Amino acid sequence: MATSNDKRNPQADVPAMARARARASARTPKALAMKKPLTTVTAASRGKNVHEDMKPQLRLIAASGRTPFEKRVWTALCSIPRGHVTTYGLLSTYLGSSPRAVGNALRRNPFAPEVPCHRVVATGMTLGGFKGQRPRNGEGITIDEKRDLLRREGVRFDDKGRVLGTPWVAWDRLD
Repeated sequence: MATSNDKRNPQADVPAMARARARASARTPKALAMKKPLTTVTAASRGKNVHEDMKPQLRLIAASGRTPFEKRVWTALCSIPRGHVTTYGLLSTYLGSSPRAVGNALRRNPFAPEVPCHRVVATGMTLGGFKGQRPRNGEGITIDEKRDLLRREGVRFDDKGRVLGTPWVAWDRLD
């Protein structure tokens, strides 16, 4: 059995290698710009830096019996302004998680669309999934619903159905 000090097997200390990679990626400009997720989410849960119309949603989230991670994801959604979107990747970087974990939390959001999981799109600015369903060939009833919600909020799309503009990443400005 290989141990973490086994010099014959360079892959033996995979956890240490993963930690080193995580430390290196945490120093990238994008990661540095998105520090303070816990303080920002905590501030949002106290009603700071959140639009006045999101306070009822924050109370619903806080009172729900869901996991702490799901509550953090849903609380972060409440800071994304109407007419803006972010990506699964950017939201996961902000929360210190993975895009798949964020997507799973969004899929389990019982407060949609009031807690605006529809404001999270795929990295290529395509719509991604909605209500736990992935589109076939970029279309489907749920994706049409997500597109309609975003359009009503002022989000614009190109002729291929991608969101126009850049994703919202202003969590670092909330504190």
